[in-house]
Amino acid sequence: MRSGTARRFKRAVGAIALAVAVPLAGVIGLATPAQAAEATATYTKSADWGTGFEGKWTVKNTGNATLNGWTLKWTFPAGTTVTSAWDADVTSSGTAFTAKNKSWNGTLAPGASVTFGFNGTGSGGGNVSGCTLNGGACDGSGDPGDPGDPGDPGDPGDPGDPGDPGDPGEPGPGGEHVNLGYFVEWGVYGRNYHVKNLVTSGSAAKLTHINYSFGNVQGGKCTMGDSYAAIDKAYSAAESVDGKADTWDQPLRGNFNQLLKLKKQYPHIKVLWSFGGWTWSGGFADAMKNPAAFAKSCNQLVNDPRWAGVFDGIDLDWEYPNACGLTCDNSGPGVMREMMRAFRTEFGSKQLVTAAITADASPGGKIDSADYAGAAQYTDWYNVMTYDFFGAWNAKGPTAPHSPLRSYPGIPQAGFDSDAAITKLTSIGVPAKKLLLGIGFYGRGWTGVTQSAPGGTATGPAPGTYEQGIEDYKVLKNSCPATGTIAGTAYAHCGDKWWSYDTPQTITGKMNYAKQKGLGGAFFWEFSGDTANGELITAIHNGLTS
Repeated sequence: MRSGTARRFKRAVGAIALAVAVPLAGVIGLATPAQAAEATATYTKSADWGTGFEGKWTVKNTGNATLNGWTLKWTFPAGTTVTSAWDADVTSSGTAFTAKNKSWNGTLAPGASVTFGFNGTGSGGGNVSGCTLNGGACDGSGDPGDPGDPGDPGDPGDPGDPGDPGDPGEPGPGGEHVNLGYFVEWGVYGRNYHVKNLVTSGSAAKLTHINYSFGNVQGGKCTMGDSYAAIDKAYSAAESVDGKADTWDQPLRGNFNQLLKLKKQYPHIKVLWSFGGWTWSGGFADAMKNPAAFAKSCNQLVNDPRWAGVFDGIDLDWEYPNACGLTCDNSGPGVMREMMRAFRTEFGSKQLVTAAITADASPGGKIDSADYAGAAQYTDWYNVMTYDFFGAWNAKGPTAPHSPLRSYPGIPQAGFDSDAAITKLTSIGVPAKKLLLGIGFYGRGWTGVTQSAPGGTATGPAPGTYEQGIEDYKVLKNSCPATGTIAGTAYAHCGDKWWSYDTPQTITGKMNYAKQKGLGGAFFWEFSGDTANGELITAIHNGLTS
């Protein structure tokens, strides 16, 4: 991704595939005495990466009546803990754990099921006992087990509770998939795009996470990008999320205050502060000379009391570790692992730590340059930048889609497609659930093109509203509608202009791919490229939740 006008670009948790299934079931009385609802609960230790594990429970309504709410209790061996959870509120008391449904997944029709998951530490992640579901046995016997089984859920306000409503690992309406969008700080100027647009477009209800971009990396520290846009710009009542105007003497204004108002209305949304981007990645190498100090400075900035409550974690967009972007880095392949380890240590398990990473899967390419697999154990997820593979920086072509889902005959560069990147990352040991598929809300194009199909020659970049060779989807859908599809994305030939971009239809196909591959979800760059009614984010949301 890029800061400024140019753009190059982002729950998942999981790890090396290790499935240990423990079938558990139960009979529950939540309907009427004459027609009790029956349900089962099945546990799977779905991943283990040595220092921790991922567990999943599936609750299924096996009866003939609707199940209205569920509470699941179980016991882990001593020394095994839950550090973060999603799609359920998980609390603990000693070795006993309690999970309760969220507001959106508590009602199960007959035959319906819901899955929630968590990350944990300790060696007992594959050994559960004492399972009860709404007070009934989980093994189908109707025996709730030892009445002395400790099932106290603990204090819901306990700051150590991984299921606390402030837990950044809960995805919200997207179910178990992340739907993350980048909000660009500079968009409040020429683009006239503000936090309130997330509400008026209908996008806020469909999001799970926002990456606020970008903060800078300077002098070994995280620093603010544009402080005026972030904390000082005054909003009128008409421009403000809640319809209330900023006052001259209030302590916090700008985007940060608007994000606080947004989170109050949509408490399921989590916000991360993203640092770096294409333009501001140059400071990472210097900062990584002292990873602990770097991470500490970023934690102090992200969690500054002046904007307490805005951020739920940090996103690191280094383009690229031990490789070349706008500048080149030769810190060595271990630098990515060391960075993510330092940030996980500093931010702990209650805040999200993510990274935007390259999608260059070519032999000896950027994925090969850094230890993304080793870093994954410390990372909640990676935003894989599966776009900008091709563009008019090659002014004469050949024309090619900038975000192909798969390879195709005649593709200009092997390994420059989304599937190649996902396949390579999983093959080196990055868990699929820790990968988000990237979608661009823009197109890239050439001029001087006579051939409709990809592979034609050109004379230069097509003109764009803010930058040549690039244009928002909301403009292209009308000015140059798609005339064909290739490799899971769309292209358009109008006059002598040739563009490639994703449409709601191609996004639906990409979301099907994400689900088939077991990915953690999707992310997109960036909000202002979408239509006023949020066509593209709706396609992502519907594709991930259908």
